[in-house]
Amino acid sequence: MRQLTFLAPKHFEWRDVPSPKLQHDRDAIVRPLAVARCDLDLYIATGVVPFPGPFAFGHEMVGEVVEAGKLANVVPGQRVVVPFQISCGSCTSCRRGFTASCESVPPYAAFGLGGGRVEYGGALSDAIRVPYADFMLVPLPQGVDPIHAASAADNIPDGWRAVAPQLAQYPGASVLIVGGLAQSVGLYAAGAAVALGAGRVLYLDDNQANCERARHMGADSGPMALAAGREPQELFDIVVEAAGTSDALAFAVRSCRPNAILTSVAMHLEPTTAVPLSQAYYRGLTFHTSRASARTWLPDVLDCMACGNLHPEHVTHSVMPFAQAAECMTDRGPKIIFTPD
Repeated sequence: MRQLTFLAPKHFEWRDVPSPKLQHDRDAIVRPLAVARCDLDLYIATGVVPFPGPFAFGHEMVGEVVEAGKLANVVPGQRVVVPFQISCGSCTSCRRGFTASCESVPPYAAFGLGGGRVEYGGALSDAIRVPYADFMLVPLPQGVDPIHAASAADNIPDGWRAVAPQLAQYPGASVLIVGGLAQSVGLYAAGAAVALGAGRVLYLDDNQANCERARHMGADSGPMALAAGREPQELFDIVVEAAGTSDALAFAVRSCRPNAILTSVAMHLEPTTAVPLSQAYYRGLTFHTSRASARTWLPDVLDCMACGNLHPEHVTHSVMPFAQAAECMTDRGPKIIFTPD
C-alpha cells in the first residue's frame, strides 16, 4: 500500500509498504476517509520542531473499519474517529483520563509521529492498524461530516480541554484566547468556549485571517499587538495561551482575573521559558500545561458537533487530495484536510 513518509524538513515521499495486518483480537484495520494536518505537522514539515526521519506521516484521522478482531468492538463499514495517541483504556493513567500517558505502550506512542519513537504507521496511507481498538475507536455520530471531524483526533480536543472543564467549574465565565503558534488549537478553543456558553470570548492574534475565522466561530477578535506594547484592557476568568512565546505567556498571566485558570496549549520551544510567577502567585492563578489526552475528551467533542453547536469547519482553509499532501504540508494556513484520491 502507499504511505506518505517524512524524510527531512520539506522532504516527503510516497512509499510502497506492506499492508497492515491484525496482530491481536483487540486490533482493527481502518482506512482513512479524511486526514487533517495537525498544527505540529506544519512545524515538523518546516523544521521548526526537529524530528528525525524517516517515519510515516499524519495522525488526525476519521476512517472506516475494514477488518476487526473479535474483541475490537467495531465492525467493518463503521465510521470512526482514531485518536492520535495510542492508549489501552485499562492502565492507571488511562483510567484516570490521562490517555496521553498510557502505561501499556512506550512514552509518546502515537500515529504519524515517529521521530525515533516506535512506529505505528501514519494516517496518510491506505490503511492503519489500530491497537486497543475496543477503547481507541470512537464512532462518528450520524450526520457528522468526516471532513469536519478529521481534526477531532487531536487538535479539536486539545482546544476543548482548555475551556470545557473550566467552564463546567465556572459556568458563563469570560474566556480569552491568545492565538499564535498552535493556531488551529486556539481557534478550536474559541469555538468550544462559544458552544459551551462562555459569557464573553475574545480571540487575539496578529494573523488577521485567523481573527476572521474566530469571528465565524462566534468569538470577538482583534490584533495581539504585543510588539506595539499592548497591555491587557480587561481581565478574564479563563485564559488560553496558544502563542508559544514567553511574551505572550506573560501577557496571558497579566490578563487573568484573580483566581483565574490559565492553560498553555502551545509548545514552548526554547530550553527555558520566562514565567512571571510573582504575578501568578498574587493573582492566585491555576496554571496548566501538557499534551492533550485526546481520547478522554473525544466523546464530548463529537456530541457537541452532532448537536450543531461546534463548527470546526470554520477553521479549515483547504481540502486537498492525498496526492497533493507532500506539496501542501508547508502551507501556512491553520488547517488542511486531505481526502483519499
